[in-house]
Amino acid sequence: MILAIIPARYASTRFPGKPLVDIGGKTMIQRVYDQVCLAGKVDRVVVATDDERIATHVRAFGGEVLMTRAEHPSGTDRCAEVALQFPEAEWVLNVQGDEPFIQPQQIDLLAETLVRHPRHRIATLAKPVTNAEDLANPNLVKVVFSETAGAIYFSRHPIPFVRGIEPAEWCAHHTFYRHIGLYGFERETLLALAALTPAPLERAESLEQLRWLEHGYGIAVGITEMETLGIDTPEDLLKINNL
Repeated sequence: MILAIIPARYASTRFPGKPLVDIGGKTMIQRVYDQVCLAGKVDRVVVATDDERIATHVRAFGGEVLMTRAEHPSGTDRCAEVALQFPEAEWVLNVQGDEPFIQPQQIDLLAETLVRHPRHRIATLAKPVTNAEDLANPNLVKVVFSETAGAIYFSRHPIPFVRGIEPAEWCAHHTFYRHIGLYGFERETLLALAALTPAPLERAESLEQLRWLEHGYGIAVGITEMETLGIDTPEDLLKINNL
């Protein structure tokens, strides 16, 4: 069984109430939920929240929701709490609640990548970077990986360094990838990750996936050409509404 969990917090620092904002007649959380339900590889979809307003809304549109503790430091930890209640789930997908335009094909690709690389026990997605502006943007996390080893490193800085070439021309000389923040886990691995302590590289880059690498876990990477439009701030929402 593949269980998809959508963590959704109301008390976002940069955008409070974000899951309940309206986007073209539907709330953000309903858009995410509907997109995940269209994925052919997913057997069950659950919203994980610590806020009764979100829970009430999800129930109103017919979705499944579970209340979680408020003090989780990350969406991964919130997913782990929910996964404890589904021992029948072999695989768990963490789909961010601020990705209202995530494509079902991307979710299926994540599930396929996870199942195809069982020795890694974790999977994520990456998309080619095509311009210097995105490559230099620290909010777009970059990843280097190989087919056999999986993810080697994630960074807010452009990686790898292209020697002898001006940074503005790097994309013309090397294929860079940015990380798409979807994760798939073997259920038992997800539960183990929630017990890990923060690691130095994670603290330096503020990227929780570096904790997993530092503790010896492999992360398989699937490549998608599809764009995603995450919403982190009110300004992001304004851009979406103006498209």
